[in-house]
Amino acid sequence: MRLLLVHADRFEYEAREKAVKEPEPLDESHKRGALENGLVVFSTVEKNDEQEPEQIATNAASSIEEVLRWLKTKKVMVYPYAHLSTNLASREPAISILKALEEKLTQKGYEVSRSPFGWYKSFTITAKGHPLSELSRTITVDTKSRQASPAVKTEYVIMDQEGKLHSPEDFVFGPHDAEFKSLVEKEALKKGLTGGEPHFLDYARRFGIEWESFADVGQMRFGPESNLIMDLLAEYAGQVIRRIGIPILNVKGTNMFDVAVKPIKEHLQLFGSRAYEVKVDERTFVLRYAACFQQFSMVKDWTLSYRTLPFGTFEVADSYRMEQSGELLLSFRLRKFLMPDLHIYLKSVAEAIRIGDKIHRTIYEEIRKLNREYVSLYNTTRSFFEANKDAFMELVKVEKKPILLNFVPEGLYYWVLNVEYNIIDDLDRPREIGTFQIDVGNAKRFGISYADEKGEKQFPVIIHTAVIGGLERYLFTLLDSAVRLERQGRKPMLPVWIAPAQVRIIPVSQQFVKQGMELLGELEKAGIRADLDDRDDTMQSKVRDAELSWIPYTIIYGEKEISAKELSVRSRASSKESKIALTPFLKQFKNEVEGYPIRPLTYPALLSQRPGYKRM
Repeated sequence: MRLLLVHADRFEYEAREKAVKEPEPLDESHKRGALENGLVVFSTVEKNDEQEPEQIATNAASSIEEVLRWLKTKKVMVYPYAHLSTNLASREPAISILKALEEKLTQKGYEVSRSPFGWYKSFTITAKGHPLSELSRTITVDTKSRQASPAVKTEYVIMDQEGKLHSPEDFVFGPHDAEFKSLVEKEALKKGLTGGEPHFLDYARRFGIEWESFADVGQMRFGPESNLIMDLLAEYAGQVIRRIGIPILNVKGTNMFDVAVKPIKEHLQLFGSRAYEVKVDERTFVLRYAACFQQFSMVKDWTLSYRTLPFGTFEVADSYRMEQSGELLLSFRLRKFLMPDLHIYLKSVAEAIRIGDKIHRTIYEEIRKLNREYVSLYNTTRSFFEANKDAFMELVKVEKKPILLNFVPEGLYYWVLNVEYNIIDDLDRPREIGTFQIDVGNAKRFGISYADEKGEKQFPVIIHTAVIGGLERYLFTLLDSAVRLERQGRKPMLPVWIAPAQVRIIPVSQQFVKQGMELLGELEKAGIRADLDDRDDTMQSKVRDAELSWIPYTIIYGEKEISAKELSVRSRASSKESKIALTPFLKQFKNEVEGYPIRPLTYPALLSQRPGYKRM
């Protein structure tokens, strides 16, 4: 909001003709106006002010009051004036803010007049001409001052596998409930968490997973190996969701949305203080914190009927959240991350529960492939829980352990169920990875509708889910799982399907590099990401480098192997070396990575051609 403040001996105006299509209604009392010995406030409401109109009016009133005190006058004229900015607010928000400003100044005890909005007016003014008689002000809402959502009183309850409810304070944990107990202590009992440096950070460096120092804090960069890992994860995320068994449409879009647009503004108010905002040409945009804005903005323009539901929209969305700098954690709590965000549009809550059961099962199938378990927090309302207790029992059957319920106030959130899937990390801390929500509010907010069997307009229920979690958080899970392997006395490693180089060929001497290249070609034709250590170095050094690089299979290749037509294969998982012919090795490898994406190396297969970018 822009203000020009003039201390005047006299000011008078007369409304003459419409300046906009629908100006503020004009009555005789407002057609003309005058002020003697007071402050004229020429006021331009800007587009950016639409985001938080109440705060803008409050800040403007405080700024004007400060000037009134200096001038020792009680009279004010609020005069809409469109010429202080080129970025004007829409009609309704502008009138609303000007009225609020008038009201707030009146409540402070000032004699306030306001000329009508949207009219061409003639005016005459006689300024007093002293040093404080003409001042300008720019009124903004500092994004840093945006308040976090106020604390909401909720009730935590534990439901066991028989459906009985217990208070967290009185629940008796079983011998296999250690991880669940960690979740309950953190969420329900609010106990302090253990400290320490996460061990996975040592692993991250060897794959080029690190912070970007030239950017804002909380931004990551990925070297050649980890870039390939992220590409594989993105492809796999899209592959997993298609197992749910509904039509899914991949979409793409922008990451920047105007906070003055009503549904964006309303959703932003629910998100609280973590919005990542940028200013461009006097307008404020929010960087999306998931794919919701883009997908909903797109789907609102589609023609939907009951016949096309359910269906989903999917994007691996670059997402942004203004996390506190002291809480940032590499590959987990970030300001910029990749969210494989799926939204499913459904006819009813009952249908959402049915599809949600499939999603829940898929989420657990995926984490159990890593030999890990989730401990889940079910945020819901008591009425939704009571009405759908049988459905909750089905979810518990998949978990095979108690669950933690958090009953929130009715109608406070756009969702009726929000499940947070947590692993317990190496430091015994719950870490949220996967998500699932049943949303009953955003379809109406964003104008997404479908025609039912009678041709009548209905708003769909929407499921939000990231089945494997954010890509960086899934990577966090992989690295934390490697820490577990090491704690168990085994070699840390990534699953074979996602290891950047899956096989390394080490010729016993330089004279076998050519034959090694031929073997490399055979492996590549079979869809295996293989590389070859063709450097003029010792065998011991090459084997050590393969170990430090977590290569799942290392093939030692020389005269003996060529003559016997067998490969000497060292497995990182078993720490054993075996002799095996090429064809059975390829078959064994294919079985091990079946069902996962296949991609070639995206950096040189010959180690001699690589710059020295790795830090062990």
